[in-house]
Amino acid sequence: MRIREENCNMVLLAVVTSISVAIAGGASLLGVGDSNPVRFAEQANSPDKRIINVGDQPPVRVIGAPFVPNTNPRER
Repeated sequence: MRIREENCNMVLLAVVTSISVAIAGGASLLGVGDSNPVRFAEQANSPDKRIINVGDQPPVRVIGAPFVPNTNPRER
């Protein structure tokens, strides 16, 4: 049984995807990498553990004109 020429790229994509998923799944089951999993920050109010909220960051100053994409290349 031959693979049609128009389906060749899809078959190749499916094979590469399945091999990649198998390797990633095997690595995650074997525990390759860190021995300690990622954990959330503790909500303790101790001075050595500082929790930074994204909303507390100061605003950034933008210098220059704002970027406007050229949607019509004939007009400049």
